[in-house]
Amino acid sequence: MNQLYDRYMGPSWREQPAESAIWSRVQSIPAEELWRTHERRRERLVAFARKRLQAQLRHRGVPKSEIDASEEVLDPNALTIGFARRFATYKRATLFLKDRERLKRILNNPGQPVQIIFAGKAHPRDDAGKELIRQIASVIREPEYRRRMVFIEDYEMSVTRYLVQGADVWLNTPLRPLEASGTSGMKAVANGVISLSTLDGWWDEAWRLTDADASPVGWAIGRGETYDNREYQDQLEADALYELLEHDVMPKFFDRRSDGIPREWIKQMKASIGTLCHFFNTHRMVREYTERFYLNAHALHRQLLADGASRAKALADWKARVRKAWPGIRISLLEVSLPKAISVGELITYRARVDSGALKPEDLVVELCLGRVNASGEIEEPISIAMRPVKKEGDSYVYEATEVPCTGSGLNGYTARVLPHHPDLHGRFLPGLIHWADAKSSVSSSS
Repeated sequence: MNQLYDRYMGPSWREQPAESAIWSRVQSIPAEELWRTHERRRERLVAFARKRLQAQLRHRGVPKSEIDASEEVLDPNALTIGFARRFATYKRATLFLKDRERLKRILNNPGQPVQIIFAGKAHPRDDAGKELIRQIASVIREPEYRRRMVFIEDYEMSVTRYLVQGADVWLNTPLRPLEASGTSGMKAVANGVISLSTLDGWWDEAWRLTDADASPVGWAIGRGETYDNREYQDQLEADALYELLEHDVMPKFFDRRSDGIPREWIKQMKASIGTLCHFFNTHRMVREYTERFYLNAHALHRQLLADGASRAKALADWKARVRKAWPGIRISLLEVSLPKAISVGELITYRARVDSGALKPEDLVVELCLGRVNASGEIEEPISIAMRPVKKEGDSYVYEATEVPCTGSGLNGYTARVLPHHPDLHGRFLPGLIHWADAKSSVSSSS
């Protein structure tokens, strides 16, 4: 792959991996060359897995006949799925085994054979993670799975290298939203391996970044739904995984022309590489941190230290004053004259009363928060809109947000909150101070 990238994308992909224009040149790689390169790497992965399996069997002292039989394990021409990572329970390594009968049909399909190579370790004190490995090892010993499933022990860098280079599909099945990142999938993508994953970690972000009109870059298991019943969640997502394999992944992989090239599969490989590699790499990450945070923080640091740190001292005095006065702040919603149901797009004016105590309006920012209400009565993914003071009533101020459009049908909720505000406060949540209105209200809207 290095040689292919050098030949058709130029050596700059190494020094400037975050440049999308460079990765778009992957389209210039001839399909035949990309596929032959990938096939050689799959063959190398199969040979490596067989060799490691034989070493594992010898270590256990199994009969020579079983060691000899391991030479026929795996097929260098089968659709090869890779699953390699730490065996923590939330990663659900055994989700693939949920329906054994269906799995047998998938793995042993005579015209479209599938195989999976597992690798990984559990933390020494993670007994539940070790149990997942035991379950997989037990299934692999059954005759129906023996030639189509392998577990590689002693997971380390060389094992990962073969897998992320030689697999056709990179499987990741974490329980949402527990996946931190999933960097193995990013490495696989750079090697032309296509991801098949639940929408969690990096894949959730990658899926949302993808242009809906462009070629697919992989497959999403489900659409990010979460359920309180873990068994129900696992069953739904296992079924979704099987459906994807049977009706999309396998047919696309084995759809060959007379030259033996899976054109649609290669198109998806190229879309995955060209769309994702420029964004999901450390160069882009460091550049984004630098431009969005480090440079801004450095500029603010210099501003605060100018003139004998006068602005820093003023900010510190302001924080002390706000913290002392904060317990005296009160905010409440004022009644909004609304019909029982309103139409999407209808404009509404919201009001709230704020008792700012010893603080002035310029020390505060008051925001309206609104959005759809879920079954638990909570506002989901609220949007916030600044409210402005319109009049003073005694020791209180009335704030308004005017002509706010109703943006969605169904049950919508709203509330208000108060946060401290200062021109040198870099991040409005940094003081850790917030007051919410005593209650939230809701209204039904229709399209």
